[in-house]
Amino acid sequence: MPAGRDSMIDEFTGYVARLQDTLARADLNGVAVLARAMREAWKNGNSVYLCGNGGSAGNAMHLANDLIYGVAKGKGPGMRAHALPANSSVLTCLANDVAYSEVYAEQLKVLGRPDDLLVVFSGSGNSPNILRAIEEAKKLGMQTFAVLGYNGGKAKELADTPIHFAIDDMQISEDLQLIVGHMIMQWLQRTAQM
Repeated sequence: MPAGRDSMIDEFTGYVARLQDTLARADLNGVAVLARAMREAWKNGNSVYLCGNGGSAGNAMHLANDLIYGVAKGKGPGMRAHALPANSSVLTCLANDVAYSEVYAEQLKVLGRPDDLLVVFSGSGNSPNILRAIEEAKKLGMQTFAVLGYNGGKAKELADTPIHFAIDDMQISEDLQLIVGHMIMQWLQRTAQM
């Protein structure tokens, strides 16, 4: 057995244990609220906007893909899902000409409509662009959801429905964003009418 392997396996086992413990303690009521809201949005042709920063931006793009195509699996049209971090031209223009804090809020001003949904992903819940997106979405009459880690930050109070996992670990926080998205996707696949 190579030197250091036992400590490596212990580290991996510890990561799995922290993830399992966080899921075991989780209040999933907010996930159910989001799932039902997504099903209604899908049925009524409303849009779902997703955003985050860094790995959370990558998760927003991943889940937009799942909602556009994967949720219907070729049996009908998927959801009208939009990952706000996906267009680098728009992001860099807004960051340069307006402010990075406005990159998502400015897009929502143009694209968002009443009864659309905004889902933000944030470890800290304190990123200015995430908070501004929630504020703008609320002005537009959109429903707002936030999938959060750590103590939930300001987004926990600002979002209509916070989904909070109390874990001080950015990687596990980001894992949980995808887990929430995939739980909802599978539920939608089973329950939504095509």
